[in-house]
Amino acid sequence: MGWLGWAILSAVFAAATAVLAKVGVAGVDSNLATAIRTTVILVFTWSIAIGLEKHGGLAAISQRSWLFLVLSGLCTGMSWICYFRALQMGPASSVAPIDKLSVVLVMGLAWAFLGEAVGPMKLVGGGLIAAGAVVIALAK
Repeated sequence: MGWLGWAILSAVFAAATAVLAKVGVAGVDSNLATAIRTTVILVFTWSIAIGLEKHGGLAAISQRSWLFLVLSGLCTGMSWICYFRALQMGPASSVAPIDKLSVVLVMGLAWAFLGEAVGPMKLVGGGLIAAGAVVIALAK
């Protein structure tokens, strides 16, 4: 399966995550809910890595990769903490679109820091994503 198939599956699971998390966070402190979710992910992902015998590659990871993977993990943790708090306070159908503004932010960051091209079509698409996320989030 190519990147598009994996990206579509990611979107499907992300959608399920939002709905399941909204139900799960009801009556639970959002930080505790995030800790529970993170523990499940930790066990799940290490089980996959060990089951596929990929854990042996730990020693080959460069210091630079370690640094950026740790920083990425910290950002993921902060994102989840904020997301769960937002889900606890607002409707999932409004929180999720605002969270997806990350798509537009990634485009800008990838352009600024990774040198990725952002042509007219990507700018239009990013603008539509941003506008759509705001419209969906504010719709009654």
